[in-house]
Formats: sequence, structure tokens, C-alpha cells
Amino acid sequence: MFEKEYDVIVVGGGHAGAEAAAAAANMGSKTLLVTMNLQTIGQMSCNPAMGGIAKGQIVREIDALGGYSGIITDKSAIQFKMLNKSKGPAMWSPRAQNDRMRFAEEWRLALERTPNADFYQEMVSGLLVEKNKVVGVRTSLGIDIKSKAVVLTNGTFLNGLIHIGEKQFGGGRAGEKAATGITEQLSDFGFDSGRMKTGTPPRVDGRSLDYSKMIPQPGDERPEKFSYLDTLKLKEQRDCHMTHTSALVHDLLREGFDRSPMFNGRIKSIGPRYCPSIEDKIHRFTDKNAHQIFVEPEGWHTVEVYVNGFSTSLPEDVQYKALRSVVGFENVKFFRPGYAIEYDYFPPTQLKHTLETKLVSNLYFAGQINGTTGYEEAASQGLMAGINAHLKINEEEPFILKRDEAYIGVLIDDLITKGTEEPYRMFTSRAEYRTLLRQDNADLRLTPKSFELGLASKERIKRMEQKRQKSEQFVDFFKSTSFTPEEINPILEEVTSSPVKQSDKMFKVFSRPRVTMDHMLRLEKVSGFVKEHDVDAEVLEQAEIQVKYSGYIAKEKNNADKLQRLENIKIPENFDYSKLKSLSYEAREKLEAIRPVTISQASRISGVSPSDVSVLLVFLGR
Repeated sequence: MFEKEYDVIVVGGGHAGAEAAAAAANMGSKTLLVTMNLQTIGQMSCNPAMGGIAKGQIVREIDALGGYSGIITDKSAIQFKMLNKSKGPAMWSPRAQNDRMRFAEEWRLALERTPNADFYQEMVSGLLVEKNKVVGVRTSLGIDIKSKAVVLTNGTFLNGLIHIGEKQFGGGRAGEKAATGITEQLSDFGFDSGRMKTGTPPRVDGRSLDYSKMIPQPGDERPEKFSYLDTLKLKEQRDCHMTHTSALVHDLLREGFDRSPMFNGRIKSIGPRYCPSIEDKIHRFTDKNAHQIFVEPEGWHTVEVYVNGFSTSLPEDVQYKALRSVVGFENVKFFRPGYAIEYDYFPPTQLKHTLETKLVSNLYFAGQINGTTGYEEAASQGLMAGINAHLKINEEEPFILKRDEAYIGVLIDDLITKGTEEPYRMFTSRAEYRTLLRQDNADLRLTPKSFELGLASKERIKRMEQKRQKSEQFVDFFKSTSFTPEEINPILEEVTSSPVKQSDKMFKVFSRPRVTMDHMLRLEKVSGFVKEHDVDAEVLEQAEIQVKYSGYIAKEKNNADKLQRLENIKIPENFDYSKLKSLSYEAREKLEAIRPVTISQASRISGVSPSDVSVLLVFLGR
């Protein structure tokens, strides 16, 4: 039935698995994607949206690296918003509402069009391991499939347990069975595992809602898109809506707390801090009488609606009674109730930066199995695991992104170095170099790297180079071109900025806080340059950011360069930390467990103090 031996087998067809399979196959590896249901490849298990704060930056990075998530999002989007536009560009984050059915369909079609990708529908129940090296997988039918590397992307399916009130039943997702066998086998190999929890809200019939009582949430007037390729921008969009809970809704929900698995001890694992259930919000934020509810359509044509902000595992009768008291939901009809799900994960400190496990070579973990939450975090890990699995079996250098190169680098470094005891979610605040890691320049940062790997097409690198050249040319124009007081003072007066008395370079006046590109385009010299050089909106944005934030960008680059010196100091692979008696006991314990590759990584481990780092530097001949 199968190839004699695959190069890479990917287990699981969610966001991580789909990106892993696409990356390995596109780099030339003969790849098999094994999933329990081929109809749910790329399924949006929770909300029908991609991107958001920091997550949007990750999708742009995946796209710049030659992944599919940005393209799929653009093809299935029903609304687009750039969040945080009132703040600096380091905070701007793209987000799209998507058509759930089209999103999964586009993923399936994209993978089927990918050379080197094969598919098989069945549950993987175990791994084939010889001499601490994975050599394939075993399915629930007892079929052994050989491969040189395996990527596990099991999502919430490992011993998944679904909770609705006092009812609980096995499942990896509503309507789908859990995956068994893998956790037990990995534990026998010496892996530590834990349990995490996540949840989802009810889905309801949009025909039963009164939108006239809600606040419309339209998309941007001039919607953008995710992919740097020529995917189409939206010409029409669907509105979302906003309503609120109330004190009455909270009281009705409290009536079911004694039957809630969250509070009666049935759920013992930790849920996502930044996406709590409605009962958790009421319990934790007793001072608040109302919480926002976002009413999100599930697609262009379906009437199914996602009730964002109402994630719950309360009994279905309590969910129904409380939701009917929300403004606009008085006559609501349920499609399916909300539920919580507990599942196994493996603390990610057991991985290398390539996402290969330390205990079993050529075995990679990606997605929620590593303790993360979110489609975007999962997809980025899948991409990196697929890339590194291909590189490892071809005896090539690993591909690792640093913290100053990508949010993906921050995500993986946080997981490997610090671990996580609760579902990890990416935020802009987690990145110390967020001015460098903007959503607008992900292609400039990462496409050259992707092109070297063989993932980015010639079309991608050509587009990126044109953008870079035009942006630099435009910035140089501002640095070399002068203005006269007569030209610029009317604009400065308009924005209540101090007038100038003599000519100076445009770069200097453009750097002022309230002077925008729209203002500069009113100057004949600037508008003439734009027309002559065919400058598009993307280059206009890039040039404006480079001019206005040049000081911040230079400062972050300088800080990154300083820390890079520590990144270059390698720690021998089998270094014996017990020899260093000057290290604190905690540092010795943490360093032995995590085994950092560089001094820089060691310095980021919780419990390793600056004095411990000094001891390491001295011993390593610094």
C-alpha cells in the first residue's frame, strides 16, 4: 500500500500538520500525511479567524517563509482588519474572519496540488523506534509505515476528554474520537507529559438573532491581505457584531457552577489564561457586570454563527438559558453547545530548537502537543518542524530563527528555554525586538532565508527585492531632497507643529510625529517621485515607517547585535555542569535539564542568574 520508506511522515492534519507536510514536500521530501479524517484537514476547530495581536505577524512570517497559511486565509476571508492602527507600526496586527468550510477546502486542495505529498486516513497508535531513532509509525489497523523522520502534530487528540457539565466523553474534537497509545509509548521512552485544557463556545443559528440590537463591527474600508503574493483583496465583506453579557446573564450562569467541571474538580488541568471561559471570567472578575460578546459569521453563505467570548463547559441547559438573556439572543437556537476539552501535551523543554526531541532522534513535535494554543502558533511550529525534518535526513544544517529575526523565533525559544505550564499564546510584549519584527517587513526579513532553503519561489524573491529597492530608494530621496519653508510651513501649521525658518532635508521634517505620508504627498517633489518610480501603497508604508522610526529601529538593531555576541558562544553538547561548584543549585538543575546550546540561551532560562552566566563565561574561556 505504501512506499518502501517515506522521508517524512506527518501525524495529524491540523494547522501544524498541514504546514509541516507542505514544507517537507516542497523541499523535496517524499511525505505522507496521516490523519484520522481527511475531511478535516486544516479545520478551524475554534473561532473562524486568523491573525490578531502578534498572531497576524506570525501568519505574515509563515507566508514569507513559503508556507500556505497566508494564501489560504486570503482565499477564504470574509472580513479583514488591521488591529492597533492607533498605535505604532510595531503593534499593527492583521486579522481576518474566514469562511470555515472554504478554509478547510482550500487547505485540502493546496496540499493535493503539492508534489511529493501522499495522504492516508487512519489513526496512528504508536511509533516505530530503533536504537533511540524513530523509523516510522504503526496505525490502529496494525500497519507499519517506515520513514526517516516523523512529525507529531496531534493537537487536542491525545487522550482527549470532552466536558459538558457533568457529562464527559472521549474525543479529540466534538464528533471525532480521541487518539490513544502515543502518550503511553512516549512515557515509556522517558518523556514527561502533562494535561492542558481549552474550550469553545456554542455555535448558533444566525437566523434566530436580532442584529438590530447589536453594534456592527465592519472590516476596514480599504482591506489589506496576508500573503505577499498576488492573492486578491476583498471587494466586499461580512460584518461581525458586538453585544454584552449582563448581571442577569452572570447570575443565570452561576446557577450552574455546582455542575461545572471547572469548579467541581472534574477538570484539573490549566486552561488558556488569555482566552478564559465565561464562567472563569465571572469567577475571576467579580467587579465586572458585563463582558463583550463578538458575534462572528462562520462563512459567506452559512447561517451558523460563532459566539466569541462565551466559551463554556457548563451544562447545555445553563448555556441555553443564559445566552437567551444576552441582548440580541432572546430567541437563539443552538447548532451545538460549547464544551471544554482536556488533552495530553509534552513540556517543550524536552525539544531542541529545531523541534526535534532530545530523547528520540528524527522525531519532531509541533503545535498543541508542545503546550501552545492558537492556529497561528501551531502552523508556525509545523512549518519549522517540516523544514528541519527535511534538513536533518539530508544531513544539512538546521534552520533556526533567532529572537531578533522573527516572532516564530521568539515563540520557539520561549518554549524550549522556559517551557510552559499553561497554554502558550504569542503577544507582541513577548518580543523584545518588536520594532524590528513588524508585520509589514516579514518578507524583507525572511524571504531571502526561505529562498536559500528552496521554499520561496523566484516570484517571491523578485517581489521582495523590488519592494526593498523601491523602499530604500524612496527613503534616500527624503534624505537627499530639500524643502523650502514656503512649501512645508502650511502643513506644519495644519498639524500644529513648529514652523521652520530655513530649508532642510525632507527626512528631518517627515520624522516629526504628526506629519504623515499623506501630508508629504501634497508636496510636488514627493508626488512627482511617486509617479515617476511607480511607488505602490506597500512601499509608501514601508518608507514612512523607515523614516519615522529610524531611531528606534537602529537602537533595537544595536541591542540585538550586542546579545548576538553571547549567541556565538557555544556550550559543548555534553557539558558537565556538576563540575562548576560556583553555579547555584537551581541553575545547575535547570541547565542539566534544558541543556542550552549557547550562553545566550542559558541566560534566558528561568532560575539562571547573571552571576551563573558569569561563571559559565569564565569557565568557557571568555
